[in-house]
Amino acid sequence: MKAVQIKEHGGPEVLKVNDVEVPSIGESDVLIEVKAVGVNYADTARREGQYVVPTNLPFIPGAEIAGVVTEVGSDVQGVKKGARIVTLIESGGYAEYVSVAADALIPIPDGVTYEKAVALPLQGLSAYHILKTMGRLERGETVLIHAAAGGVGSLAVQLAKLFGAGKVIATASTSEKLAFAKKMGADHLVNYTEEGWENEIRELTNGKGVDVALEMVGGDVFHKTIKCLAAFGRLVIYGAASGEQATFYPSTLMKRNQSVVGFFLPQIMRKADLFQTSLKELLLYVSKGELELTVGGTYPLSEVVQVHTLLQGRKTKGKIVLIP
Repeated sequence: MKAVQIKEHGGPEVLKVNDVEVPSIGESDVLIEVKAVGVNYADTARREGQYVVPTNLPFIPGAEIAGVVTEVGSDVQGVKKGARIVTLIESGGYAEYVSVAADALIPIPDGVTYEKAVALPLQGLSAYHILKTMGRLERGETVLIHAAAGGVGSLAVQLAKLFGAGKVIATASTSEKLAFAKKMGADHLVNYTEEGWENEIRELTNGKGVDVALEMVGGDVFHKTIKCLAAFGRLVIYGAASGEQATFYPSTLMKRNQSVVGFFLPQIMRKADLFQTSLKELLLYVSKGELELTVGGTYPLSEVVQVHTLLQGRKTKGKIVLIP
């Protein structure tokens, strides 16, 4: 089969499409013919050797897949050949076939395409649990969402409204991206490339600040976001896209009972009840038309270098999908 391998860390050019063996399955596994693969910043971090955990080489990236069950292990029950499924895996998704534990599969509802389904596992689950599990969002609260036109951001805007947020403030770097966030349901728009954007957010909340903030840039954006928090506010960190680590004095949080919380999706994946229940809920939102998934482009596996280049150049909108 064809698969994208990384044999050395580096830029997009280290991604190579090679011929490799089709993976074998164990008694509790199934073989999936991959129909769509989600592309994420985590994949670029893996490629560069900058991921949260070490990436041993050679390595096949790709954590979210949608496809069809083609082979079933002898101990597997309740899963049949031909089933349309979506799931999250540790790695190996940039390939034509993947072996997956059967208990990790989530059925794709009728009417939901593979491309739409694969836009959910990583970014959808991240947006869901950043807001609900880690951010503890309550009805009527105000939410600040940075990079609101991105994969996680655009879903977080919609989910915040579905979860009952009273006000959603979206930030982005261009007028086009802000317009997209507005379309997703944001109540207020702020360009975070303009000086003093943190003061604008304070004004939008009448000086109170936001109850929940989603932050994935790091550096100066982190420090300015802290200034936007209300009393009892929660700032959830789920990335550092700028490459800059922020340092601060934790004791400064005490005065207003504020929290800074870290989020790492693989920890959620270790709790099957959190993972499976929430992904089924997200797919239900999609099937009912309550959650809009934006697929920004689909590309063949052979164009993976271009895809990573576009993603890191911030020239994409919504979810980018590879088709093996």
